[in-house]
Parts: sequence; structure tokens; C-alpha cells
Amino acid sequence: MRQAKLMRQRLVALFLTGMLLLFSPLVALWDRPKLLFGLPVLYLYLFSVWILLIAAMAWVVRGRPGD
Repeated sequence: MRQAKLMRQRLVALFLTGMLLLFSPLVALWDRPKLLFGLPVLYLYLFSVWILLIAAMAWVVRGRPGD
């Protein structure tokens, strides 16, 4: 029961972090006509945040081995 509550709290924290990282004024900071590795910086930022959020959610949901 306690593990489920902790997992729920972590997922809510990840959701709020994702909302903050994908919030329009913060995303606008990365909207530049500059290329990095041949890709626009904005696209790299968005996909990096997206991948990191998915990986963090998978880590939270997976939990510890043996649970």
C-alpha cells in the first residue's frame, strides 16, 4: 500500500516537472534559428525532454527488483 502511494506521488511529481519543462515560455527560450548536429535546437530540446520523461516514468513504475 505504501509503495503504491509513493509511486503515485513520484508520477505526479514527474507530470508536474514535464508540464514545467514543456511550458510555453520555457520552450520559447530554445526557439532559435541555430542548428546543433544538423537539427534545430528546439526539436532537440523537445525530444530530449520527452525521452527523459518516458525513461523516468519507466524507472518509477518498474520499481525495485523483487517487489
